[in-house]
Amino acid sequence: MRKIRNWVFGGIQQKVFNLVLFVILLMMAAYTGVIFYQAVHLQGLVAETNTKQKESISAISRETMDAVISRSQGQSTQMEAYIANELFGDLGNTVKMLGDYAENLFASPESWGEHPYALPDPAKEGKITVQLLSEAGADTDSPEIKAQLGLMANMSEMMEALYANGTVNSCYVALPSGVMLLADDHSAGKFSGDGALIPIPIRERDWYKGAAESGSLYYTDVVQDVFTGRIGIMCALPVYRNGKLAAVCGADLFLDNMQEAIDSVSDDTSFVFIVNQYGHVVFSPRTEGSLRVREPSEAEDLRESGGETLSAFVGSALSGVTELTAVTVDGEEYLMSGAPVGSVGWTVISAVNRAAALRPTERLETQYDTILSDAGSSMTESLDRSKTTILILLGIILVLGLTGALVLSKRIVKPLGIMTERMQQLGGDNLQFKMEDAYRTGDEIEFLADSFSTLSARTLQYMQETQRVTAEKERIGAELNMARGIQASQLPRLFPAFPDRPEFDVYATMTPAKEVGGDFYDFFLVDHDHIGLVMADVSGKGVPAALFMMISRVLIKSRLQNGESPAQVLSEVNNQLCEGNEAGFFVTVWLAVLQISTGLGVAANAGHEHPVLRRAGEDYALQVYRHSPAVAVMEGTPFREHEFRMNPGDSLFVYTDGVAEATSTAQELYGTERMLDALNRDPDADPKTVTENVMNSILGFTAGAEQFDDITMLCLKYIGKQ
Repeated sequence: MRKIRNWVFGGIQQKVFNLVLFVILLMMAAYTGVIFYQAVHLQGLVAETNTKQKESISAISRETMDAVISRSQGQSTQMEAYIANELFGDLGNTVKMLGDYAENLFASPESWGEHPYALPDPAKEGKITVQLLSEAGADTDSPEIKAQLGLMANMSEMMEALYANGTVNSCYVALPSGVMLLADDHSAGKFSGDGALIPIPIRERDWYKGAAESGSLYYTDVVQDVFTGRIGIMCALPVYRNGKLAAVCGADLFLDNMQEAIDSVSDDTSFVFIVNQYGHVVFSPRTEGSLRVREPSEAEDLRESGGETLSAFVGSALSGVTELTAVTVDGEEYLMSGAPVGSVGWTVISAVNRAAALRPTERLETQYDTILSDAGSSMTESLDRSKTTILILLGIILVLGLTGALVLSKRIVKPLGIMTERMQQLGGDNLQFKMEDAYRTGDEIEFLADSFSTLSARTLQYMQETQRVTAEKERIGAELNMARGIQASQLPRLFPAFPDRPEFDVYATMTPAKEVGGDFYDFFLVDHDHIGLVMADVSGKGVPAALFMMISRVLIKSRLQNGESPAQVLSEVNNQLCEGNEAGFFVTVWLAVLQISTGLGVAANAGHEHPVLRRAGEDYALQVYRHSPAVAVMEGTPFREHEFRMNPGDSLFVYTDGVAEATSTAQELYGTERMLDALNRDPDADPKTVTENVMNSILGFTAGAEQFDDITMLCLKYIGKQ
């Protein structure tokens, strides 16, 4: 269209002018009536269509948001419950192992003899010891009780090893006579301010009474530890001899990391809380209201006191995985999903504030209203200009233009009627208004149709992008934060790891890449004279690789502690991991057992990096030899093992491929030569300094470049007997 002064050529003004020239004798009165009727009807149709389209877009957007929240929240809740179940399951397995040991002692006491034991000693604070504790009035000098304690003291090395490995926070065995042996490193906490030994009401503690009354594995409520004040859970198992209660074995597990994980994934719109088997809230970021954490003596069972919808939902969540459910808590509506923690009968519940979750939809509606308002104003202004032009012409030509006005009004209204019909058909999966030849009139109608087409395409694109971004954000935020924290807590991180073993020194570290990965290391005492060393790398990244890593670590550790050789361990673990490995994951493993007293070691290498060995007075050097295939590649694969010896002053360094493949800003790999240079910078240094030298060298080489693999290292220095 072209506009010259007050005339628009190619628009409605030109059409009205042409009509006057050709049909000057038409009836102006009829023409005026038809024009105004059609304009009012058109505005009504456009307004009605806009309202229906807005309602349709809002409904679909809300349904999409609910579906995204349901899917991502359900997956997050089940993942959190799975990880917690594995955590408590490990605690239960540890207590069962203590119970089996105690049963063997009672079954043949003559085969064991009496093992020495001692009262707590404040001078041994910070050192792992097994200590005798008793109730007030217990006769610890009774020959019968001393004989029982001497028999149970044969468990001392096992209890100390469990505590040292970080599996539990304390472990103990109690007798019905009111005495117990407890392993921890808090000797000074057993005494009052005046230096007197504090009596412990052993048989009145919840873990003892619960295990004795249930006759099976028993988990307590979340309680505060008597000696450290930290929150945790206790697990206990009764041991019977000839049908009578002979002892109660138990262990503690601190849950500080679980509370930190709960707080880390919570914000103003969503949070996670945990309910135990009694319906009590045991972990929650909320400090007020029905979902806050209370003392066990003050806690209420939400299945009875949480309100109609909350009580019903908590009952369902404790029984099984729930669907996304609308629940009213303290006057606010939440969308909740739960998944049970089978090992302890708890449930993990995720909650999203529904009003906050629907804010993107409300913003979409507001933006849509703004767009419609602008388009409506443009249309109204165009119609007003047309009416003014027509009225001026009608005043000039009077009666002569009436007949022509009827024909012209029909031509103008027809494309708008088609447009209105198409807009009324919008809904469901059809939300896009498309341009048609009927609208290509070359005037304001074509402009309006083009505006609606552009608006429709942008709205559909915005909805798709909103759905994608929201789903991705929910999944990554919940999955990675929880998985990263749980994965890091599984690796030994307390150094020095074995302060009471001067024969060796060990240090290890893992620096993860952007997301949770599959690298892991481990070290633990197989028995008093052997230490197991593990360095492994799972193929792939993300939560699936992290889960495969955790399974591999547990299988390797459990079999090595059963006394199997490295080759036997890798063979059995390989067969187990091949079963149902549809994702095709595999893991490279370097596994060794070192005899502490002699320095003689046995190692097996399943497709992993070559280890580095340093002899006393020499430099670190790669130990290159033929590897076995990686674990979980093919069932029935045999694995080689070889012996090696470490003399006093020798050091061993193992690592994952993230070290050699660290990349600089110029896309150059770090390589083993630079690694050896860093190791030999101070070869006589302790293991911690050695690993720090390598890490500092890598950081200097990469200069802040983004890394795509975890960097994991372990160094052991053999000192020998002193």
